[in-house]
Amino acid sequence: MTLKIHIDDSAAPYEQVRAQISEQARSGVLPVGYRLPTVRGLAESLGLAANTVAKAYRALESDGVIETRGRNGTFVAAAGSAAERQSAAAAQEYAERARRLGLTEAEALAAVRDALRAAYGE
Repeated sequence: MTLKIHIDDSAAPYEQVRAQISEQARSGVLPVGYRLPTVRGLAESLGLAANTVAKAYRALESDGVIETRGRNGTFVAAAGSAAERQSAAAAQEYAERARRLGLTEAEALAAVRDALRAAYGE
């Protein structure tokens, strides 16, 4: 992730951070699930106050661009309906493949639970 803050810009630094992360997420430069730096870490690397980055993160979360997963960090969020469609399609594909492989429903669900725990760090 590359961000550049221009002090002489008319936009406030938090707005520059918000706009750049939003654009990079929308364009795919930051893929869904990408883990963003901590507020403190990003603030230090940009030479900004932590509150400035926190304000940008709050705005991005409010816009649905990012999501905070507690102690696990902050990640680029999937876009609502498109994410739901892709998730449903992937689930359908998995269910069909699991059945072709001869797995029982319980075995297929157990595999999904294990994969989700691994993906979400639980």
